[in-house]
This record gives sequence, C-alpha cells and structure tokens, in this order.
Amino acid sequence: MEKWVKRILLVLEKAGKKGMSFSKLEKKCKVQKGDAKKFKAALARCLADGSVSESDGRYLAVQSLGLIPAAITRLHKTYGFAVLQDGQEVFVLGSRLKGSLPGDKVLIKLSAHPKGNLPEGEVRRIVEESDNEYPGVLEVNSQGSFFVPDTLGGFALRVMGAKCGAENGDKVTARIIRRGDSHRDHLAEITACYGSSENAAACAQAVIAAAGISPEFPAAVLDEARFLEHRGLPERELANRLDLRGDCIFTIDGADSKDLDDAVSLEKYSNFYQLGVHIADVSHYVKSHSLLDEEAFARGTSVYYADQVIPMLPKALSNGICSLNPQEERLAFSALMTISPEGELLDFTFRKTVIRSRVKGVYSEVNALLDGSATEELREKYREVLHVLPLMKELKDLRLALRKKRGAPAIESSESKLVLDEKGRAIDVKPRVTGEAESIIEEFMLLANQSAASLARELQIPFVYRVHEHPAPDRISDLRETLQKLGLPAKNLPEKVAPADFAAILEEVKGKPLSPVVNRLVLRSMAKARYSPAPLGHFGLVLEDYAHFTSPIRRYPDLTIHRILSSWADGDSVKELNKRYQRFAERSAEHSSQTEQQAMDIERSCEDCYKAEYMKGHIGEEFDGIISSVTSFGLYVELPSTVEGLVRLEDLPDGEYFFDGLLELSDIHTGRKFRLGDKVRVRCVHADVNSGNIDFALV
Repeated sequence: MEKWVKRILLVLEKAGKKGMSFSKLEKKCKVQKGDAKKFKAALARCLADGSVSESDGRYLAVQSLGLIPAAITRLHKTYGFAVLQDGQEVFVLGSRLKGSLPGDKVLIKLSAHPKGNLPEGEVRRIVEESDNEYPGVLEVNSQGSFFVPDTLGGFALRVMGAKCGAENGDKVTARIIRRGDSHRDHLAEITACYGSSENAAACAQAVIAAAGISPEFPAAVLDEARFLEHRGLPERELANRLDLRGDCIFTIDGADSKDLDDAVSLEKYSNFYQLGVHIADVSHYVKSHSLLDEEAFARGTSVYYADQVIPMLPKALSNGICSLNPQEERLAFSALMTISPEGELLDFTFRKTVIRSRVKGVYSEVNALLDGSATEELREKYREVLHVLPLMKELKDLRLALRKKRGAPAIESSESKLVLDEKGRAIDVKPRVTGEAESIIEEFMLLANQSAASLARELQIPFVYRVHEHPAPDRISDLRETLQKLGLPAKNLPEKVAPADFAAILEEVKGKPLSPVVNRLVLRSMAKARYSPAPLGHFGLVLEDYAHFTSPIRRYPDLTIHRILSSWADGDSVKELNKRYQRFAERSAEHSSQTEQQAMDIERSCEDCYKAEYMKGHIGEEFDGIISSVTSFGLYVELPSTVEGLVRLEDLPDGEYFFDGLLELSDIHTGRKFRLGDKVRVRCVHADVNSGNIDFALV
C-alpha cells in the first residue's frame, strides 16, 4: 500500500496543475494486471486523506496546487482553527472557512503573510464532511425554531423536521443536515432532548452524547460480560497462580467507589519493605479482539463527572468479577517489590496471583485511623489490617522524601468536590481535601507503575509508556517574565529547565498568598502528559521509566500493558512479543491519548455546568477571591470554593485599560492596576448553567 501511495503522489506531482486521467495515471504508475486492486485501494486512500484531488475525471496532487490537507478542530464567532497532518495549528478567518465544521477534512491554502503568531490559511475545499452531533439549546420564537449550538460560533441555526419533544429553552443535541455557504446558513435537525438547559445534569448528558459516548453498552457486549461474571473463577486457573489469599491484602478507595482495581499489602523484614500492589487481572477476562475489547478500546477510558461514571467496561466486570471486593476471591496481576530501608526500589517481579481482600478501605476512615480520631467501631472494621497502616505511612514518608530529593515539583492543584442533593442538583462546591491515605496509595501506585515501565524497557518489548516531556522554551520564557513581574526570583530559570528549578519556585511561595497562582502558572508552562510507545521519561515525576499499570478497569493503556506482560509471563519470547504487539502498542498509545483528552474536556465542561448551577442560587451574594487569570477582556477570579468567574472589562471601574499580555490590566489614566494574585471582593451577578459561565462584578 505505502509503495503505491508514494508512486501515485510522485507521478501526480510531476504532472503539476494539469493532473491526469485515471487511465494515464494507471499507465504512468506501471500497474500490472495483478496490481490493479492494490493500486485502486492506494488511490482511494489518497483521495480520502486529501493528498489527491479529483475533478472532472482528472486526478491532481494537492501539493502541486499549493494546498495542504487539514482537519477543522474548533470554531469561534469570527474565526476557527485547523490542524495539519504534522500537528501544526492554523488560524482561519470565519469568512475563509467556507462553512466547514469541526471534524471536516479540508484542503487549505496557507497565507504568505500571516498577521499573528500562528500560520494563517483559507479553506479551498471540503474533502469530507463530518457527521457530528453538537450540544446546544432550542429557541422557539415567532420566526420559528432555532438551534443555538454551544460551539460552531454560536450562530442560531434554523431547525428542520421534528424536535424530539423539545421545548423552548431545552438542552438538545443536533446534527447539521444541510449546509450553506456560511455557518449561519446551515440547517439543523434535533436528534435528542435532555430537559431544561437550566439543569446541569441535562447539560452534562448532552455534552456526553455529542462526544459520541454512550452510558449504555451494546447487548452483545453485555452478554459477553455477564457470561464471564457467571463463569467465575475456574479451579484450574487458580492452580496456575501464586496463591496470596492468606496475605493481609486490602483496598483503599473513595467511599463511593465500586470499581476497585487495586489492592495493597506490606511487610517488613530486616528493615527491608516487601510491598505488594495487586491489580485486577482484567486482561484474563477481556481477550484481544473480543467484543469487550473492541468496545473498551473505542471508549479508551471511563468518564467521571459529578456523582456519575460512564465505565469503560460493563458493570458485570468493573463492579463485579474484576472488582477486588472484600472477602471475595479474585484474580490479580501483582507487582511484588523489595524496597530498601531508605525507601529505594531495589527489585521487583510481576506474578499472576489469586487474592482475597480483607476489607474495603475508605480514604476518610483510614485517615481517621492514622490520626487517632477513629471510633472503636471503625477500629473493629479494620481489625485485620490495623497493624499495617503505620508501616504504610512510614514507607510513604520515605518515598515522598526521595521524590523531593529527586527535585520533583510538588504542584498543588485545586480540585473541586461537588455536593449534590437527592435530585442531582449542585448544592455546594468545595475544594477536594486529601490526606495520608490518599498519599499512601498514590506513592504505592507510582512504585508499581515505575516497576512495570522499567521491566518493559529492560526487556525491550512493545509497551505503552506514560511520558511527560520537557516544557517548550517559549512557555519557559513566558513563565520567567511573569514570575519576575510578580517579584519572584526567576532570573536564573534556564531555557532547558530542570524539574528542580520548578520545585525551588514552588517552595519559595509555599504558604504565601501567591502560592495558588504560581502553582497554576508552573503547571500551565509544562507539557501535557501523554501515552507513547517509546520510553521518553516523565519530567514531572523525574523518572526515566513510567507507565500506567494500576487501573485496567478504567484505562485502556493499563489493559494494553497487562496483556503484553501477561504474554511475557506465559513465556513468550521478546521476538514473539514484538511481532504480536508492536503495532497494537502504537495504536493504543495514540488512541488512548486522544480519548483521555476527550474525557478531560467532557469532565471539565460538566463540572463548569454544575458550578454554575450552584452559583445560580447565590446571585447577588458577595465573596472574597483572588485574581487567577488576566486577559484582554477581563479578570478571572477564583473563590476559596474553587468556583471561578469572569469580571468583564466593561464592568471594571471607568477607565481605559491596557493589558500587558501577561498578568496585568492597568488604567492608562489613573494608573490603577488589577494584577494576577491580587485579592478582590466580588459579587455574583450572573450564572449560565448551559455554558458553565459565571459572571462577577467587583465590589
């Protein structure tokens, strides 16, 4: 295929703007009788990816026309963005988009004189129209019914056909069924209604549906899962595993967790720690190319929002036979590690095991046991594992000290905890608080993940690594300038920054008013973590080897490496593993990175809707906050609850404001300044549940 693609492109590029007919192209490419099928398939691929264009029976290489294949990614009111095949983003003015929509494959002509920092272009042709669904609101007025999308620039599009029972103001999803020359001329069809757009749960459902994620599984997939759950644990399978049912193993998770995919055990001999991290053996049940596997790959990850979860695997597996429920025999894949008295990882082995968890530990309860505030009733619940908890804290403290010694930056992020009533409405928003138990599990999972990646790199087998690359130089330059303007010592922040440089900055502001702002700035300057088939290391953790091994119930990359390591444990050679899994690991890494980003976007959008729903009940109330971000159009203010709202430029005190591009809005006449990190008092003046936008005004 690749040979024919290269030959077609070479011939057509030489033909230039004239192109050639099919018969002449076939002749020039020297297609023999036995090659006709491959040739046609290669040509079809070139047409599909936009590298070849066909018009009036003549084929042309788009490169010879100065056109570049791209995909439209996002739209705003007056402009949009496309991404080229090499990942470069291109800015496109709205008048030059030709009505293209996110997901469309297009051909772009780049501008010779871009006005901004990004390349600029013009859509010359839409090669393939997407068939996406979009979330939005139905508006009904005297002029008719209109769909106002959350994206697509927000143009109200006329609705054709039935409205699925939707009424004015309802949250809906829609599909574009007829295209016009510009976005405002498109016609839409309502595909589903979710209820009032003033209800966060309805808005969340629409966002999820528009992303193509279904809370329901196909019937055949559910049947396969139920069969596996009903079959249980065959005796012959138990006989081939390391039997750890007598060991002191238990889980520690959130109070509401039902998909328990990791359990821990710890013993100490002659000052050496023997740590066991026991992970649900999901790959034993979800076999390659099964219906379950195909569905799990497509989903890529579980999606969590508010008090809901859309699982990667059906509940018969995620909450059933794969979940490490207390006092039930379960199949596991265990990382058994030896750790020095100083906390250093000395060696490790991975074994297929059978375990029985002693108790379903809960973070808040374990924290109470560790700080001495637990009741006798609680101590009785944990009676079998009480003696292990102080030892776990001891090892955790050693590991944290080593992480600090490595120079890993301890970034403090303000995660939110949503509190819902019995109807699923947001009645409170709080910062999520973590304690000793959460830290223990985090450190133990890091050790297992590091061990899995180290094993794969030593064996040189196909794998999916969790990588975090060095920050881009331009981001470091912006961070340096911003910190200096904030009066922080960042003059010596090098272009090739080291994790320890970030750690020093964070230590400098720890406990000070600017700490939340600086933590956010440092985090934004970093690269995004992703999955890769190559061991590129993890900048943030300062680890050469890292992967995600510990959550195969809810993440496909973890399931991927379980499957590879299971084959290795069964005795497959490195040569066999490379032949069998190399392409699979590459596909899994790329797709898992995409589905992870999609899940994060969904979770963020849903959380914004719930926060706006909560704040809608607090219109007119005043709050103390801190300026968390400064833009040319206003100030973002974050409250102690983690709720963030916008003070619009037009709502600032009268003046003519100048934005310095980094952290400050200043009135050029009075000199009054609004700066990143400043404490302010605000009043909530508006909250739109549908968009998740909250507006504040300064008091």
